[in-house]
Amino acid sequence: MSSRNIKQVIVMRKDLNMRKGKMIAQGSHASMAFLTRQATIEGNILQTHLRNPEEVQEWISLGFTKICLSVDSEEELVRIYEQAVADGLIASLITDSGYTEFGGVPTKTCCAIGPNRNEDIDRITKDLKLL
Repeated sequence: MSSRNIKQVIVMRKDLNMRKGKMIAQGSHASMAFLTRQATIEGNILQTHLRNPEEVQEWISLGFTKICLSVDSEEELVRIYEQAVADGLIASLITDSGYTEFGGVPTKTCCAIGPNRNEDIDRITKDLKLL
């Protein structure tokens, strides 16, 4: 299996009209969340508790393939995220605190799906457009 068979998809809301820097920061949060949300520190050692360690290891070792896609609403973002979770994929939904761009209102900005096998992610995201 090559790294071309494993990817991560970042799904970003276009309707928010975020600044480019904000989009990059939110996408970065989403991309890393699968590690940080499934990790604990025991002593001075970071321990991860991943469901698919072989896929993650391959993704990390061979290329970090990421694809950025877009949706036009919060409802569509949540639907994509919930479908990924229901299908047993790694998925992280990011809610920004709202302090810098959304008038103090916590706002769902993006989600990451994967790293997982391309075909598993594509079943959910195949109709989305590139960002």
